[in-house]
Amino acid sequence: MASSPRSRPDRPRPVGGGHAADPVALPLTRSRGERADAARNRAHLIDVARRMVAELGVDKVTMDGLAERAGLGKGTVFRRFHTRAGIFFALFDEEEQRFQQRVMSGPPPLGPGAPAVERLVAFGRARLEFLAEHTALARAAFDPGRPNLVGDSPSLFHVQMLLSEACPDVAASGTLAVQLVAALEGPVLLYLQAPDDAPGPAPLIGTLADSWQVLVERVCDGGHTPGRSQ
Repeated sequence: MASSPRSRPDRPRPVGGGHAADPVALPLTRSRGERADAARNRAHLIDVARRMVAELGVDKVTMDGLAERAGLGKGTVFRRFHTRAGIFFALFDEEEQRFQQRVMSGPPPLGPGAPAVERLVAFGRARLEFLAEHTALARAAFDPGRPNLVGDSPSLFHVQMLLSEACPDVAASGTLAVQLVAALEGPVLLYLQAPDDAPGPAPLIGTLADSWQVLVERVCDGGHTPGRSQ
């Protein structure tokens, strides 16, 4: 999947990526109580939506149903998520942030402490498994009315950082990272749009993971990784 399904203004940047946002002056008429209520409503709605997905599946979760189950007005749900896809984007985004924490502070080789090529290989394998695990959420979160750009992918900064360490000469322009992220997540995006009766993702993910390792090692001029994961 080339990126999180859509960009939202309240979405935090991936850990370690992008520039810190400039502080924004808030109107003095906006009370802390309103902000706290909004935060509580958001947390409550996401918790209820998560339980509804587990109980009913994504196809049965609607904005009206979420409002009723959460005990909040429909207007509150619409203001928070804007569209039905926005509900699933919020759920997917939480999973995305957990994945980014594993990448930035988990054990090696996915986390820090391993050579850059090994980390790139481990990242690709973990990313493919993550996207396969969250297929239903990612599919429901996709909004055809918004472009799905590789440049918005939280993977891009990480891949660029590791490429700059592993093969700085070819990584300097930044275009190689874009192409690799597209190669990594693009096929999964196609799979996410496959018919519901398509074969399970395990064979596809295993093949893509092996291909990703070959691609990374060749791009990085034969960088060695100790043994292929099976």
